[in-house]
Amino acid sequence: MLKFIVTTARKPKFETENLAANFAEKLNLKFVPRADFSLENLKQIHGAENILLIKNNFPVIVTNEGELFFHPNTAHLRIKNLRQGEGDRLIDAAKIKSGDKILDCTLGLGSDSIVESFIVGIGGKVTALEINPVLAEVVRYGMKNFSDDTPPVIDAMRRVEVVTANYFDYLKNAADNSFDVVYFDPMFRHAINKSSAINPIRPLADNRPLEIDSVKEACRVARRCVVMKENSLSTEFARLGFKIADGGKYSSISFGVIDSKNFQGYNSNVNF
Repeated sequence: MLKFIVTTARKPKFETENLAANFAEKLNLKFVPRADFSLENLKQIHGAENILLIKNNFPVIVTNEGELFFHPNTAHLRIKNLRQGEGDRLIDAAKIKSGDKILDCTLGLGSDSIVESFIVGIGGKVTALEINPVLAEVVRYGMKNFSDDTPPVIDAMRRVEVVTANYFDYLKNAADNSFDVVYFDPMFRHAINKSSAINPIRPLADNRPLEIDSVKEACRVARRCVVMKENSLSTEFARLGFKIADGGKYSSISFGVIDSKNFQGYNSNVNF
């Protein structure tokens, strides 16, 4: 993992320093009092590549690409649309419904998990996996503490269970048919653009391609289907045996679906 240190904004209150120390302890990172140093000075002094900065009692990941912090982002608008009777491409592709159990293998900043949680409701369950422990802890804290949104969004995020784990290891240890849907949103093999919104997460992301062994395990674990999000022009769908779902004609992304009981393997002749 890239080397992190934990610090605070300048002139922190006691509770801010205490929160920073708690994050450092949980993540086995070094807590560095801010004093009057710039963040760049602290990185140089302590040989750090990134900083977990606590300001306004919320964690912010600072990388060379920018700042990264928890926020519902597009989940707010998507849930608003769903409440007004409109569709959602992920929900429609996976046919997620109330009471479902969802395994979201690639949490990221959590927008998809929040929307999934809204749909499955209190009778369902969303378990979201994130391999990077710093990102997982930041999103876990945000899911539990962020409050500047509507009650449906807040309730949905509170129900998401964030687990720090490699999805292949988690899948191998999961029971057969223990979830209704398994979802993957890996880093695209070919990025659509250099979005300023996603750039800060790139240094923290797991850039490895989704492997067939993970898809096989996902099909064993999923009662209904396995879903993957990718660039619309990607050969990953064909390589891994996903059938592209309908919809999103003008979108640069697509969702591929595998009926977990009819998985036929993959096409080894397709390159990624």
